Amino acid sequence: MHISEGALSASVLVGGAAITFAGTAIGLKKLDYDRIPRVSVLTATFFVASLIHVPVGISSAHLILNGLIGLLLGWAAFPAILVALFLQAVLFQFGGLTTLGVNTATMAGPAVLCYYLFGAGARKTKSPLPAVFGFLCGAAAVLFSGLLVGTALILTNRALEKPAFTVVAVHLPIMAVEGILTAVIVSFLRAVRPEIWGVPYEKPQLQN
Repeated sequence: MHISEGALSASVLVGGAAITFAGTAIGLKKLDYDRIPRVSVLTATFFVASLIHVPVGISSAHLILNGLIGLLLGWAAFPAILVALFLQAVLFQFGGLTTLGVNTATMAGPAVLCYYLFGAGARKTKSPLPAVFGFLCGAAAVLFSGLLVGTALILTNRALEKPAFTVVAVHLPIMAVEGILTAVIVSFLRAVRPEIWGVPYEKPQLQN
């Protein structure tokens, strides 16, 4: 979903930059020192996952994993995704520096939104509810990101309506893939690292 350089109007670029600045400031303020390693790991995960992409007009289709990042980081998803996108723009020319604010906002914004929509459900103790909410979070985050990218294109120029709808359409199968991936990862982490979700670890009782 990287939007290329020169595709957006100045007003959209400024609006995206303002949202990213505010979101990153909140994320850094809420970021505890103990969570920095987790943020670093998820930043690297996002960086690698979105390297494999398919060009779609002035944007691209690829795995995002912003739903999972939102579940695990909350507002810290903004600085995590911002750093990953900056490195991709500098090292591989994916997206661009002028569109960095918009690209971050379209991916980190849905991550934070899905944290509030599905985070509590993913932390429920009753199985299989965490996996169900994980799927919904992964799929919805991709959908919201696609809609935001489409909105940014349409606000720039009404003639970009067709590319905007194309971006959303090509991400429909990615929604399903990311939903399944997020559900699997949530279930796995619930089993091996329940403290991540605020669930105390219970040692198995040995039977005599």
